[in-house]
Amino acid sequence: MDLMTNSYLMELALIVGKIMLVVGPLLIAVAYLTLAERRVIGFMQLRKGPNVVGPFGMFQPFADALKLMAKETILPAGANKVVFVLAPMLTFVLALVAWAVIPFGEGLVIADINVGILYLFAISSLGVYGVIMAGWASNSKYAFLGALRSAAQMVSYEVSMGLVIINVLICVGSLNLTAIVEAQRGMWFALPLLPMFFVFFISTLAETNRAPFDLPEGESELVAGYFVEYSSMSFALFFLGEYANMILMSGMTTVLFLGGWLPPFDIWPLNIVPGPIWFILKVMLLLFVFLWVRATTPRYRYDQLMRLGWKVFLPFSLIWVVLTSGFLLYTGNLPAAVAG
Repeated sequence: MDLMTNSYLMELALIVGKIMLVVGPLLIAVAYLTLAERRVIGFMQLRKGPNVVGPFGMFQPFADALKLMAKETILPAGANKVVFVLAPMLTFVLALVAWAVIPFGEGLVIADINVGILYLFAISSLGVYGVIMAGWASNSKYAFLGALRSAAQMVSYEVSMGLVIINVLICVGSLNLTAIVEAQRGMWFALPLLPMFFVFFISTLAETNRAPFDLPEGESELVAGYFVEYSSMSFALFFLGEYANMILMSGMTTVLFLGGWLPPFDIWPLNIVPGPIWFILKVMLLLFVFLWVRATTPRYRYDQLMRLGWKVFLPFSLIWVVLTSGFLLYTGNLPAAVAG
């Protein structure tokens, strides 16, 4: 019995260690992504951005965190206090737990399950609940309108994202994310599925409420959207959750279309660079595009946002599913798991 208990405890400690190895660097990456955004947008607008706190402003994220922790948490008088407090926690936790199935390198994944894509779908769908809870519990018209906007936007673009992922699954014949990366050893899916790559990346901008699709935070009409009543660390959790979602969506794009941890070409010296380094570089490149788009594009109107999702991306991705499956069936390359 003691032997079984010790074995169980060792296995539990190993799992907790794996989780900390992912969550720790992820939280640091989220903190420095906030700094990177302010610096990149500053340079694009011919100004410097934060550069005072520490050398080159490197300690600015910690100063921001200290400021938010020192502030008072204000609970609106008419708010549902339990739901109000739970909403930012749910949003932040969901942004972290999705990383359980993302492979950083060959064998470097917390849970290498065979239904990794379904797991990511489930987690991303639950993200809507945190937004709705925040908007409803605030007891504010502006917060509720922002929550409805955000929920409608997230649901709309999840549909087209799902159809884009189906294109990838048809090519691979597996729901396992490691298998999807391994299937791109000869060629990244971003090349044969280039239109779907662009549709998926634009949909991730809408899914994370980033410019030019940041309608839930329309300052001119909704003040700050669904988190307008939040302050101190509850606001910080929403803030961190948004940036963690940006990194997650960049990681998903890397795994599905950019070959995950695989180098662009299997040649020396590219193939001697460790796989996790390639993964991190690709994620950083996509995050830079997130910031670039925010600095250079104006905000869409809400009707334009919905029209793009339902009348352009949805039919286009659906047609591409038919074309992809038809082409693979015609050439005899349809995976056995898909052909049935």
